[in-house]
Amino acid sequence: MKVTFLGTGTSQGIPVIGSTHPVCLSTNKKDKRLRVSVLVEWDEFAYVIDCGPDFRCQMLRANVLKIDGILFTHEHADHTAGLDDIRPFFFKQGDIPIYAHKRVMQALERRFDYIFETENKYPGAPSVEKKVIENKPFKLGNQDIMPINGYHNNLQVFGFRFGDFAYLTDMKTVEDDEIEKLKGVKVLVVNALREEKHESHFNLKEALEFINKVSPERAYLTHISSLLGFHDEVEKKLPKNVFLAYDTLELTL
Repeated sequence: MKVTFLGTGTSQGIPVIGSTHPVCLSTNKKDKRLRVSVLVEWDEFAYVIDCGPDFRCQMLRANVLKIDGILFTHEHADHTAGLDDIRPFFFKQGDIPIYAHKRVMQALERRFDYIFETENKYPGAPSVEKKVIENKPFKLGNQDIMPINGYHNNLQVFGFRFGDFAYLTDMKTVEDDEIEKLKGVKVLVVNALREEKHESHFNLKEALEFINKVSPERAYLTHISSLLGFHDEVEKKLPKNVFLAYDTLELTL
């Protein structure tokens, strides 16, 4: 399995428009972060988790030639606003499968009504194949996928486990029975927004505590804001098996 970090930034990305924060002015490419997303590939399959406003740039940068579907963690714009840019894949492949909680699917239908239209559909619009998922395992290709339920403040969010790999973002609380689903995972990705507490995201301390509960072989932090600090400086402070993810980072499991 290969995992490519398409984006590792928070909802505004880094640099933030108009910001003079030192991290936003950094020349280190690891401090340049598009909105959060990953590409997961195995055998002949390729799936993207989340489809934010930087989706087009991410697909071009990673030279992605086809996708077998998109999984959505939740409905916020930094995770969904790029859905229209599936058009090139649709024109080549046909309807693109999308996997989401019923609530998230309904939000997508409202925001992108022209994509979901079945009558008098605009000829240039893409089409999707709706796959509503619940908090129980489902299959992608030949891989069993385990949803991990959590909360982004009070909003339900799904993380996903693909065998030895698990990806969680925008989490603030995860119940113990959901953490049990992660036991034995080798590589864990989890959000860590900043050092200060936040009402809807893990801060760095909370992310590290969560990693200790899961006890993976390796962990990577994502959904990072400029307030967390410079990439190279933050990484020096982390436990030896915890790393800051960065855009274009590739992992092989």
